[in-house]
Amino acid sequence: MKAVILAGGTGTRLRPLTLSTNKHLLPLYDRPVIYHAIEKLVKAGIYKIMVVTSPDHIEGFVKLLGSGQDFSRSDGKQIQIVYGIQNEPNGIAYGLYIAKDYVDDDDCVLYLGDNIIEDDIGPHVRAFKGGAQVFLKKVKDTWRFGIARVDKKGNVTAIDEKPAKASSDLAVVGLYIFDNTVFDKMIDQPKSDRGEYEITYINNKYIEEGNLKAVVLKKPWFDIGTIESLHDAAVYAKSKRRRK
Repeated sequence: MKAVILAGGTGTRLRPLTLSTNKHLLPLYDRPVIYHAIEKLVKAGIYKIMVVTSPDHIEGFVKLLGSGQDFSRSDGKQIQIVYGIQNEPNGIAYGLYIAKDYVDDDDCVLYLGDNIIEDDIGPHVRAFKGGAQVFLKKVKDTWRFGIARVDKKGNVTAIDEKPAKASSDLAVVGLYIFDNTVFDKMIDQPKSDRGEYEITYINNKYIEEGNLKAVVLKKPWFDIGTIESLHDAAVYAKSKRRRK
């Protein structure tokens, strides 16, 4: 299995911190934000990773991460990090499509790099048998997220985008596992009303097939898209380091 980390975006809500750099390169206590995604994937046994970012920030990622020489596999060998460039901020699904040739015939994990996830995703990666999985987290501010409806068997039956009145409290976080049919599902995909190729469109294709499973995260999760959430994640990371 390979992984794709999306690390683009303008980080508007983090300005002025992001006026001169990408939000995934910002410090989160003692490490850059993107280190958390890479370390989570490596711990899960995924050693081939493509980082997709904008042309304005590619140099910073290459300088920081290189080819992956600072991250080791379980056997001590170096992981592989390669890069893809997303010229326009035209949606998560498009960012994944950039990695189509790299993923090739493999299944893949799609990781939005501004998400800090504490749960171990390794068991889910190893148990994956096809279809797709979305990772969910219980939230109170449901109007801010895509909200999933899940049946008793753990199948996602619908995803409502930022509903005014939510049918559940399970938010879709920035982590997905897809089989290789994900790229076929992008053929003829239309842009949304906001002019982007949405990942929800792809998830709905899997829902139509009855092939979208849910995994509910138990441990803390942060989306560092705002100053407040970046600060909260850094405070948590500091306390975690001290406990260790």
